[in-house]
Amino acid sequence: MQMRVLGKSGLIVSALGLGCMRMSFGDTPTDKQEMIKFIHAAVDRGVTFFDTAEVYGPFTNEELVGEALEPFKGKVVIATKFGFKHDPDKGPHPTVGLDSRPEQIKRVAEASLKRLRVEAIDLFYQHRPDPNVPMEEVAGAVQDLIREGKVKHFGLSEAGVEQIRRAHAVQPVTALQSEYSIWWRAVEENGVLATCEELGIGLVPYSPLGRGYLTGKIDENTTFAPNDIRSRNPRFTREAIRANRVVVELLERIGAEKDATPAQIALAWLLAQKPWIVPIPGARKLERLDENLGAVNVELTTADLSAIHEAMTQIKVVGDRY
Repeated sequence: MQMRVLGKSGLIVSALGLGCMRMSFGDTPTDKQEMIKFIHAAVDRGVTFFDTAEVYGPFTNEELVGEALEPFKGKVVIATKFGFKHDPDKGPHPTVGLDSRPEQIKRVAEASLKRLRVEAIDLFYQHRPDPNVPMEEVAGAVQDLIREGKVKHFGLSEAGVEQIRRAHAVQPVTALQSEYSIWWRAVEENGVLATCEELGIGLVPYSPLGRGYLTGKIDENTTFAPNDIRSRNPRFTREAIRANRVVVELLERIGAEKDATPAQIALAWLLAQKPWIVPIPGARKLERLDENLGAVNVELTTADLSAIHEAMTQIKVVGDRY
């Protein structure tokens, strides 16, 4: 497994991480012991970067990741997130809004430490900016946790340029997690990617495979369970799926030349953008994990990247991302 450094932080992780959310949260029930075995298999294959969050469950995903990775303390990097509040009376997914008040951040950290079974959280992201709490206060609260030895690195998720700068001025930001893929490239257009490069912040793209669409395994006959986010997603209507097939066809054409799958081309494209980009595709099956990890060995030349860029400028992706 190739390794990468997230920005200027010195935090070394595998070139591809593993998004763990759907292992215990989302549309399809899973067996906990099977998911623990799966995480162990990822470690065996060289994955050292695992992504979870308090809100996934809530709480159950951190418990899963903590139990699975306890035997590998000091050998892996676990990222988790704060920033939502919960109401236990609201059913199985009791998220009721944002809460990044300093006292809440510190409560979440203490609880996450226990669920993850670690002495310090490797990377602690603000899950979403909270309009009611200044970024300086958020960064200051995490800085306190870093000084106390309870957190090692500070991260943001889906933050804008001004928010990144304000937070970074108080406590250096190690990584920004935002959606980024060949069909969702807002970070290139809104200044976020350039700001990360300027400040030495790593970028951790989530949904790097377009919630599965860029694998080429979804077509207009695919159905989604009511609790699958894609059932409500404008990019996964039957019309959008059909219209956006041209993106998959592009990945298939490049893949045919490289003996690679569409998913591997999509991930290789991200890896080729910057050396401090570390995608975190989710997976729950070994064949998908192995397929994704194969992307690190796919080399896209300058000509390949130019051809992809030129082709994508001619394609209008149909449907908003949410």
